[in-house]
Amino acid sequence: MLELRNIIKDYATGDSTVRALNGISLQFRESEFVSILGPSGCGKTTLLNIIGGLDQYTKGDLIINGISTKRYNDADWDTYRNHSIGFVFQNYNLIPHQTVLSNVELALTLSGISKGERRRRAIDALRQVGLGNQINKKPNQMSGGQMQRVAIARALVNNPDILLADEPTGALDTQTSVQIMDILKRISRKKLIIMVTHNPELAETYSSRIIRVVDGRVVSDTNPYRVSADAKAAKKTAQKKGLHNPFSVKPRDVDVLYLGGSGVRSDARKKKKSMSFFTALSLSLNNLMTKKARTFMTSFAGSIGIIGIALILSVSTGVNAYINSVQRETLSGYPLQLNAETADLGSVLTTLMDSQNSEEANHDRDKIYESILLAQLVNALGSVETNTNDLGSFKEYLESTDKFDEYLAAVQYSYDFNWSIFVREGNEIADNNDGAIVKSDVMGWLSSMGGMGGMGGSGSSLGGMTGMSSMMGSGFSIWEEMLAPLDENSNSLVNDVLKEQYELVDEGSRWPEAANEVVLVVDENNEISDIALFALGLRTEAEMNAGMMAAINGEKVDLSERKSWTYDEIRKMEFRLILASECYELQEDGTYLDLSTTEEGREKLYNDPDLGFTLKVVGIIRPVEGVTSAMLTSGSIGYTSVLAEEALMRTKDCELLQLQKDNPDTDIITGLPFKTTNEITVEQKKETMLTYLSSLTEEEAKAFLLTVLAVTPTEDQIATAVAQFSTMPDEMLRPMIENALAQTGQTDISADMILASPEMKTMFITAVAQVTVQNQLNEQMYGGMTVDEMAALLTDDQVATLYESDSIPHGYSTSNYTANLALLGNVNEESPSTIYLYASSFENKDMINSLISEYNDSVDESKKIDYTDYVALLMSSITTVLNAITYVLIAFVAISLVVSSIMIGIITYISVLERTKEIGILRAIGASKKDISRVFNAETLIVGFVAGMIGILATLVLNVIINIILFQLTGIPNLKASLPIAGAVVLVLISMFLTFIAGLFPSGFAAKRNPVEALRSE
Repeated sequence: MLELRNIIKDYATGDSTVRALNGISLQFRESEFVSILGPSGCGKTTLLNIIGGLDQYTKGDLIINGISTKRYNDADWDTYRNHSIGFVFQNYNLIPHQTVLSNVELALTLSGISKGERRRRAIDALRQVGLGNQINKKPNQMSGGQMQRVAIARALVNNPDILLADEPTGALDTQTSVQIMDILKRISRKKLIIMVTHNPELAETYSSRIIRVVDGRVVSDTNPYRVSADAKAAKKTAQKKGLHNPFSVKPRDVDVLYLGGSGVRSDARKKKKSMSFFTALSLSLNNLMTKKARTFMTSFAGSIGIIGIALILSVSTGVNAYINSVQRETLSGYPLQLNAETADLGSVLTTLMDSQNSEEANHDRDKIYESILLAQLVNALGSVETNTNDLGSFKEYLESTDKFDEYLAAVQYSYDFNWSIFVREGNEIADNNDGAIVKSDVMGWLSSMGGMGGMGGSGSSLGGMTGMSSMMGSGFSIWEEMLAPLDENSNSLVNDVLKEQYELVDEGSRWPEAANEVVLVVDENNEISDIALFALGLRTEAEMNAGMMAAINGEKVDLSERKSWTYDEIRKMEFRLILASECYELQEDGTYLDLSTTEEGREKLYNDPDLGFTLKVVGIIRPVEGVTSAMLTSGSIGYTSVLAEEALMRTKDCELLQLQKDNPDTDIITGLPFKTTNEITVEQKKETMLTYLSSLTEEEAKAFLLTVLAVTPTEDQIATAVAQFSTMPDEMLRPMIENALAQTGQTDISADMILASPEMKTMFITAVAQVTVQNQLNEQMYGGMTVDEMAALLTDDQVATLYESDSIPHGYSTSNYTANLALLGNVNEESPSTIYLYASSFENKDMINSLISEYNDSVDESKKIDYTDYVALLMSSITTVLNAITYVLIAFVAISLVVSSIMIGIITYISVLERTKEIGILRAIGASKKDISRVFNAETLIVGFVAGMIGILATLVLNVIINIILFQLTGIPNLKASLPIAGAVVLVLISMFLTFIAGLFPSGFAAKRNPVEALRSE
């Protein structure tokens, strides 16, 4: 039973109040067809809206099954409209962008009905009104009568208790009006229908009850509710529905009671379902599809900021990826290197910088003054200390902790094996090769060139070779150990990093699979230097000397005459690795001779199959295109760690080494005892020296003493002599040159070569002048002295110098036990000579540095590790700078995102205004304020998603163009803008989030719209 008790409705219009309803009291039966008649403005529609819960009464009460609605909240009214009321409007009020079926299903969607059930019930409702075959049409494709039938089907689909019809035939012709009224008449047999109309004939024909309203009051009722007659019927109906005394139930005990076949529902809020998010998406998507051009333009405008950020992120990611690859390659070539002995070169730079920064000028700025940097440099170099590192202890620590595991890409240990590698000149490439056996390094050649340069002093070009060889040290070699795999169970003998950096040049090449297999490293142009060729046995010493002379003479190299070799020829190359202990042969006197020092000895070692290893070249590798800093040196021979391990094991078994270990007090090579710790006095040293001098001729003795007593000529004296010799003809110089070459043992350079080169001729004249002047001065100083008189002039330091020379027989070995073990190749596995720590990034390298510092803090001073981080000296963290620039650019571009979001908010507000009637329709069928807000939030999310996707797709297209431009500008193939997938997803989510935030105001505005006013809008 539906009852209105003294309903009053006032509307505020400016400063005045208009009363639309003035004390309306009515009761309705469970099923009847009620028509409300009256002139325009009398309050008919207002009465209908109050009954339907669209409008709220000012005073009075609306009773539903005996329950007052005074305490209803918004959710209660929404549930009431959704489950108990069905609206049929004069203008149909269908949602234009939804199909007929979707319009009818909408009320069921708000009720939480499943998709399949919704479709079945909606089709049944459409069939009841004769539109079962029109379900996929849009409202604008139908006639007025058909649209009103759809509206009736929508009102009936949720099986409401009450059907409210506001002028249902007002926009229809007479014939169609009759059809609609027949449908409503049939429905009224089971439901309460309340119809507002201006047509008294239709009311008289179809209604079972006519109520007339004038000026907000009921003036007549043709079939009023009879309390006495209908009370029993109401009570009986209530009892059937489980409510024994409906008038005694308090409103909050039963939240909402409903009329009709659905019975009494005691928990309205649990029964009422909110509109699903997917339904809201469907409504919004269909609406947006009706305005495709505007939607696309809005989304495109919103995508501008996304495109800007995505492009910055793409370029930044590409540059970061390139930097990371460069970092990885650089770090592979420049690992953290810990040496058993180190010189702190970093302190030199620090000293110089500190001295420059701290020095305050004590003069005015009125002139240009000299800054004494050279003296500071000399002082700084003089202060460099050589430190000894206990790598054994650090290796033990490194292997016992897992702190480094996260940051290390690889660890490599290097040992001083002191082995010799021999190669035959021509290296087996030529048939019947009978070239000499030479060591596979360049030190011998550099030393010979330095010896020749000794005639010219340090100022000559060749003289500088001596310093060069000293700088390179004995470790200068083309032989490099390749990084081993990190996985001990790997089937490969080389690390994957190498395989990433290098490629095999042809199908015949492969990576080493055995200890005696090696690879030749060439550069990106398949070239190796002539110096490396000499070490490989592909260049002779004579060829190297000739090339050096040509360079000194300024002759241009004819590149067309450069030699070349096929891959197959290179793979024929073989080398012989002889362990240090294996190079010595026992002599008849019980001493050992180093066979590697003579050509005959090298030949013997090379041809002895029982010694060392025969190394074969199985592959040729070159850096992959784009690699900036590869791990191995071009022209080097890469061998595996397996070879080093096997050589280590064989060295342990060498008899000579074991013999030396068994005799720690004796030099087993010379047979002499090692020098004891007893201090030898100066008198004892002088006595030994004099005994030695007595065994020499007077000339030999004086020459021996002049090694320390020789007078050093002044620069002016040398310059005068040079000027004299420069005027001598070549015929006079020739015998002097030949004599000098014979004395220095130079057989590969002739007098003609020196005389043909102005620079070499000048160098030779300078050397001869220096020697001549020195001889003259020595003759003047010591010419009349005897050997004893010259010996009497020696200082204690000069006596000690002469005593330590190899010429004087001391009766003990000039070596020591430790030096002999190193000479014979002894290696302590637990104490490497070098540890290489490879990091995969600069950040990880910094962490490794920190862990080493942590180790230093935990050990004694003697075990602390000193090293120089060359990468840190050469490079700074470029990534940090790039990221900072990226963040700044993104911050600027983000402004456009804010602007586009504001624009989308405005567009959404316009959409709210355009869809005002739709808001009223949704509210009429039971949609809550949250449901309305959800519809427009869904619309902004769709726009945000489309904007984000447009931005991402546009970025992907633009990246192709950007990559072409980057390559043209930089020529770097690996520098490519690339948008990361995670970044793309985040940008789309950001776009949706910003548009969602921008749409909160218009969606909130939509939710607050008055449903009655919304239905009246056009």
